[in-house]
Amino acid sequence: MLPAALRRWLHRPKRSDPRLLSQFFFADERVTRVVAEINGLDAELDPQQYLVLLNQLHLSQAHLLAVIERIMEECIPTQRHSRDYLVKFPEELLVDNLGNHMLFAAECLLAGSFIEVEEAEGAQLRPRARNLLCSLELVRTVLREQSLSQPGTYPEPVRAALVQFDRLFAEFELSYVSSLVAVKSPEEIYRQQEIIVLFCETVERALRSGYLTQEMIDGYEPLLMFTIPRLAIISGLLIYPEGPLSLERGPEQMSRVFSPFYNLLKKIRNLLRVLSAEELCLLERSLCAAESEDPRGPATPPTWGAAMPGASPPAPWGLLEAPHTTPLPHTCTGRLGPPDAVESPGTDSPQPPRSSPGPWLEAPPGARWSELRSHYSSTKDMLHTLFVCISGVADQLQTNFASDLRSILKTVFKIVASQGDPSEDLGTSKDSELLMGDTPRVADCPLCHSPTEGAGLRRAGAHGRPEWVPDSTCSQCCACRAPFTLLHRRHHCRSCGKIFCARCSPHTAALPHYGHMKPVRVCTHCYAVHLSPAPRRSRSQ
Repeated sequence: MLPAALRRWLHRPKRSDPRLLSQFFFADERVTRVVAEINGLDAELDPQQYLVLLNQLHLSQAHLLAVIERIMEECIPTQRHSRDYLVKFPEELLVDNLGNHMLFAAECLLAGSFIEVEEAEGAQLRPRARNLLCSLELVRTVLREQSLSQPGTYPEPVRAALVQFDRLFAEFELSYVSSLVAVKSPEEIYRQQEIIVLFCETVERALRSGYLTQEMIDGYEPLLMFTIPRLAIISGLLIYPEGPLSLERGPEQMSRVFSPFYNLLKKIRNLLRVLSAEELCLLERSLCAAESEDPRGPATPPTWGAAMPGASPPAPWGLLEAPHTTPLPHTCTGRLGPPDAVESPGTDSPQPPRSSPGPWLEAPPGARWSELRSHYSSTKDMLHTLFVCISGVADQLQTNFASDLRSILKTVFKIVASQGDPSEDLGTSKDSELLMGDTPRVADCPLCHSPTEGAGLRRAGAHGRPEWVPDSTCSQCCACRAPFTLLHRRHHCRSCGKIFCARCSPHTAALPHYGHMKPVRVCTHCYAVHLSPAPRRSRSQ
């Protein structure tokens, strides 16, 4: 057998070889060269050069991991370890690829210089980190040998090494992230899915009632980030009392998003149940407004309780489907404003009988209504209290559970936004121009030069993937021109092959015409211009 150095010289692949093992050979060679330069440099004498080499090491390792990832997708696509646990992670951790950071953390744990985790947790993570790095070295060795012998095949030892590395990487990733942040439990994931359903039902009800319009949803109005959670609180407490905001269960059985507000939600529910249809309409329209206005006017209901002890209150508000419920008036346009004095809500009301068909539909109003309304000088004061409490809970979700709420609302928008007609023929140049719409063409985009050719390629189901721009030739994002750094990392668009930052390539979509049946990363330009409705819609499924 020839010596390794001689074999490397005789069988060294060409840089123009498109095969993945050939690409791995040069990516691995670059990592080895940068590591040798760092080891031979005195950081104290030349700290600036040391930082430059560290940045080069980071980029070369990221490229190496990307090539290994593509090799695993090609070699062991059905033997990959499940990544379902990623749904437990906070959304902000999933914007960038975690792979390079995982290896950096593993190296720091073995060196004893990692400070982000507690010592006890670090001791538990160290064996996993050691196994991961040893497996990575084994993968690099077998892939390097294979690239020098037969770069077009993957024998069983290579497959076994890749399967082991994929499993160890997934186990370390889950353990490491769990030690840094609070990951969601399966029960919490299910509860948040129930909240997504509640939010979708709330949007549909708001559309029917005229509180929202489809144009607002399709345009992703920023105001909806506040309006939808506010209206969902009313729907969850009043319209769907057995749903995720059910107060018949304890706070420990609610989602962590709403459980801190359990006691306040009970007081809100008690006040909501004594409102008339007109009062509820006024409250909901006020919650949909960007700014509050004074609700006093001709259409404002009169006051009861202490203000009018002899007056009879209107019929109670119950389920929308109740036959005796007063229909929602779509003409009430009043707004709530800050009153002169606001009092606290009263105590909890007694529980309804088990035989009642809905929340307080058949319970006699009488003393309970008078007691709750007597705590307020007027209806305006009571409505303003509800406005402040509901808005306070919804706005606190934006602060305390920003990641969870953002993920929930993103899913809701995917479901309730208008969908394109999948039967549309996007193959003609006229349809391609309409698809581009207001989005400008990009001069250096390979798909923008010939929209008809790109559409025909999608129709034909061709598998010729675009040529990727090499990392070494791109120092800034192709869209926003922001320079790439240690933290501002490179991401290839699988549709056009160009390099973008995470902010300019936040979308994922299936690309069956390129052989990507699962959603992969695409840039904003390709997502908006070159993808037909069907692949784009597959993101939300």
